[in-house]
Amino acid sequence: MTTSFAVLADSTDLLVEAFAKAGSDDSLVTHILGSPDEATMIARIAGYPAVVVNESRLSAAAMDSSPDLKQILFLGTGAANFVDLPAAAERGIPVHTIKGYGDRAVAEHTIALLFAVWRDIAAQDAGVRAGGWAGAPLGELSGKTIGLIGVGAIGGEVARIAQALGLNVLVWARRPVDIAGAEQVDLDTLLARADIVSPHLAYTDQTAGFLDAARLRQMKRGAVFINTARAELTDEAEVLAMLHDGHLAGAGLDVFTAEPLPADHPLRRAPRAVLTPHTGWQSPEAVARLIGAGVSILKRERGW
Repeated sequence: MTTSFAVLADSTDLLVEAFAKAGSDDSLVTHILGSPDEATMIARIAGYPAVVVNESRLSAAAMDSSPDLKQILFLGTGAANFVDLPAAAERGIPVHTIKGYGDRAVAEHTIALLFAVWRDIAAQDAGVRAGGWAGAPLGELSGKTIGLIGVGAIGGEVARIAQALGLNVLVWARRPVDIAGAEQVDLDTLLARADIVSPHLAYTDQTAGFLDAARLRQMKRGAVFINTARAELTDEAEVLAMLHDGHLAGAGLDVFTAEPLPADHPLRRAPRAVLTPHTGWQSPEAVARLIGAGVSILKRERGW
């Protein structure tokens, strides 16, 4: 018999601990470990008024299977990859998201990937461990130009850190932005001038594929591409092709169209690429902010 208000059907040990620290107990959230397929998700959410979504997909079929479902909480900002939002809207089920919890963490991860690519850190580490003693840093970052596509909270943090490192900052946004020292330009100019390009757009129907193959090829030869936003903003296959043909001097990628990245995915063998498993948002501080906000939402919706 269901006794909790909500179920987190794809929980982890980290999330169990974080929810407890944030004041959750068994009467608020039931945790079930592991990533479910659709049939398993349907079985796990049965009878719960609220479902908390971490990294698994909540489909229309799953919603229809659970007539008790009244609330959905996505542990993040962009729910479209994980929740069938049109289906939820059609069924009158509100989908709650959480903003701002990881802005600084993602910004720092963006810069960390940039350093790792620019200084050839991953390849040198692997080489030394294998008995080698060589490396090929791209140079110094000071005086180079970074182009930021989308300048919300995360992009703004990246801009400020980049300026502190001596980088020139170009920004593109749909509306005027006020970041001291940054130059706002049109997209064509940004892609042509930037030594580093980093998108920070929210993923929506309007931004899907925003950096298509043609736009990616507008980047100057020898540029570096960093993506800690969403893989769906880009043409992932074209990024891979540009690494192989040398158009890109390197790439730092934290997001992928298929996550976890399949073991045989060609990006795993891409030259001059540094890959991280969508951990840009993760820090103890960001996790505490995320889960604290999530627990507050659940308590509010339950009526506590």
